[in-house]
Amino acid sequence: MKNTSHILLKTGKVIILLFLILFFLRCDNKQNPVPNVYVDFTINLSDPQYNSVTIPGNYLYLTGGVNGIILYHTIDDQYKAFERTCTYDPDKGRVSVTSDQFFAEDSVCGSKFSLLVDGIVEQRPAEFPLKQYQCIYNQNSNTVRIRN
Repeated sequence: MKNTSHILLKTGKVIILLFLILFFLRCDNKQNPVPNVYVDFTINLSDPQYNSVTIPGNYLYLTGGVNGIILYHTIDDQYKAFERTCTYDPDKGRVSVTSDQFFAEDSVCGSKFSLLVDGIVEQRPAEFPLKQYQCIYNQNSNTVRIRN
């Protein structure tokens, strides 16, 4: 009787362990559907074509990434770069900055993302935030490097 209960206890632990592993593997399968592409370029903010983004709250559309990049100058004087591909349907969706300049919105699906808070979803159906690229501002050379 002692051996049977010991075997059942071990079997129960193994089943629970397998369940937990499967649960966590299933949760990890959900990833941002926007493809990863190589991004690494620098823009000179002294160049007249980029000068408007030196003012906090302004933005620029740049070539690069999957469907373009939004370079956004935050109100706390930081630079952020977001992929323009909508995370709801990357094959069709492309976001544009709204008239208030605080959000990016996909006119096809209606998803809305905050430019102030790291591209998080403000309005569904998208589940994932906008893909964000690293921005490195060099005050000495007045440049922003955008990369992943």
